Amino acid sequence: MPTTIAVLAPGAMGSAVAQRLTEHGARVLTSLAGRSAATAQRATATGMIAADDAEIAGADIILSIVPPGEALALAERLAAAITRQQTTPIFVDCNAVSVETVRKVEEIVESSGARFVDAGIIGFPPRPGHPGPSFFVSGEHTGDVAVLEELGLDLRVVQGPVGAASALKMSYAGINKGVTAVAAAMVLAATRAGAADALREELGRSQPQLLAKIDGALPDMVPKAYRWVAEMREIAAFLGPDHPANLVYEGFARLFEHIAADEKGEQTDVAQLTAFAEGEKTGKG
Repeated sequence: MPTTIAVLAPGAMGSAVAQRLTEHGARVLTSLAGRSAATAQRATATGMIAADDAEIAGADIILSIVPPGEALALAERLAAAITRQQTTPIFVDCNAVSVETVRKVEEIVESSGARFVDAGIIGFPPRPGHPGPSFFVSGEHTGDVAVLEELGLDLRVVQGPVGAASALKMSYAGINKGVTAVAAAMVLAATRAGAADALREELGRSQPQLLAKIDGALPDMVPKAYRWVAEMREIAAFLGPDHPANLVYEGFARLFEHIAADEKGEQTDVAQLTAFAEGEKTGKG
C-alpha cells in the first residue's frame, strides 16, 4: 500500500513537492476548500487528490507548507480533525517560522496525539532534472519521516530538539533575504537620488558576484514580497525583542509590505527595481 502524504497547501512549493512525491509512488492528498479554480487545476496536474480534513487526518504524514502567518491556524484546524478521528499521523511543520512559533505548533499538534517534526525548507521548488530543495528536520521523531527520502525529497537531519531546524531556516533566510532587502532599499534610494547608473557600474566593477545575485533576486522577490512580510517578522521574533537587529527585520517587513502594495498598485518602485536588475539606463546621475 503506498504511503499517503497530505500536503497543505497546493501553492508553488507544495504542488511541486507533491508532484515529486507522486512520481515516486506516494499517494498525495490536499485540501482545496476555499481555493481558486487555478489552484485546483494546479493540484490536479501534479497528482494531488482533493480531500477533506477527516481524510487528511488519516494520512501517514502531513506536510504543512503555508505562508508563515497561517502556520498556527492550520495546526489548530488539523489537530482538531486528528483528535476527532483518533489518528496518529506525523505532522511536519515546514514553514518559515521562529523557534517560539514552531514550539507553539508542536504543543497544538501533540495535544491531538499526533507526532511532530520541525522542518525548514531551503531552496527552490523541485523541478525535473534537479534534486529540489533540502528539507532540514529536527526533533524526536525525525526517523519516522525517513520515507520522504525514498520518495524523492532531499532530507537532512539537524541534530537537536524541535526548533533546531527552524533556527537554521530563520538564520539562512535572514541572511539570504536580508541581502535582497538591503539591495532593494538601496537601489530605490539610489534611483531617487539619480545615482542608480553609477551604483550599477560600481557594483559591476568591484562586486560582480553581488551584482549578479541582485539582478536575479530583485525580480524574483517582487511577486513573493507579500509572503516575505510575515517571514521577516518571524525572523525578528527569532532574534528576540531586545536584540539590536530586531528592528532591522521589522523594517524589512515594512519594506516588503510596501513593495507588495506597489506591485498591486502603481508599480512605481517595482518598475525601478526591475529596470535596475535588467541594466536599463535611467539617464540620470
